[in-house]
Amino acid sequence: MHALIEYIPLILFFAVFKLVDIYWATGLLMATTLIQVAYSYFKHGNVPTRQWIFFGIAAVFGTLTLVLHDEQYIKWKATLIYAGLSLTLLVSRYVLNKNLVKKALSSILENANDTKQAIVVPEPLWDKLNLMWVAITAGIAALNIYIAYNFSLDFWVNFKVFGLMGITFVSIFATIIALYKYFPDEEEPVK
Repeated sequence: MHALIEYIPLILFFAVFKLVDIYWATGLLMATTLIQVAYSYFKHGNVPTRQWIFFGIAAVFGTLTLVLHDEQYIKWKATLIYAGLSLTLLVSRYVLNKNLVKKALSSILENANDTKQAIVVPEPLWDKLNLMWVAITAGIAALNIYIAYNFSLDFWVNFKVFGLMGITFVSIFATIIALYKYFPDEEEPVK
């Protein structure tokens, strides 16, 4: 449910773009990301770093888009977020010796594991998954800016909403397939 809530600004951006224009859509995107930050703060007492980053980028590039009346700035938002994520995954793994994909997915796997059996995934697979996500996020960053400058604004908005969401879901599905054989067998008794 939480993941769906994070897509609300994008869905509203798309709807307002189709009904009005890019500038109203940008303003609404900024407002809804601010509402998400406020909601997290009042509901949980803190705001995740990624939400601050998303809000900061939306605020800066949204403001530039609105003040300068130039849609080119908002087109850079997704590229900066995905390039930053790619760089973060790469640096954290090979400079700080922390695999963020492993950290994120391990907690999800443990919380979803009803059998209470240990889930043991080999380290080389975690490294491959981390590199896979580095490549995916870098590819998305490059593809977003390529489409932004080589196709119409309408095509870019459709890609931003449906293309990026589709690529993300396919990538998540590929990750689940890679990890599937390490999931515990539900029929085995708990030891």
